[in-house]
Amino acid sequence: MQLEAIVTTPATVGSAISEEEAGALARTTVNLFKAWGLTDLEACILLGGMSARTWARWKEGGIGRIDRDLRTRMAHLMGIHKGLRYLFTEPARGYAWIRKPNATFGGQSALDLMLRGEISDLAAMREWLDAERGAW
Repeated sequence: MQLEAIVTTPATVGSAISEEEAGALARTTVNLFKAWGLTDLEACILLGGMSARTWARWKEGGIGRIDRDLRTRMAHLMGIHKGLRYLFTEPARGYAWIRKPNATFGGQSALDLMLRGEISDLAAMREWLDAERGAW
């Protein structure tokens, strides 16, 4: 028996988010926050303390430079959105779930936990949703 070489495919995990992708993430984040019914203050907190002025520009379509931290935050938010879309067949239920008290979170909502403002809070929520839907 002769062994054959295995052709590997380079992993893309952790690959950098391009400028074009970051712009698309920003536009999608604005739409997601509308669907979630977030206030401007809540949006700014989830985006790492973004200024109200910058957020207002984003909502008008004026997206400027997006740093790595903000790109990562938006990627986690899209992962949270994706997880909710898998868990709830009706999108409106997933959007509403964000604000509903949850016994698993000690009676707090997912939004309450994410509004603590740390990027790790977004990552933890994304991981929790992935585990709930059996992605791992």
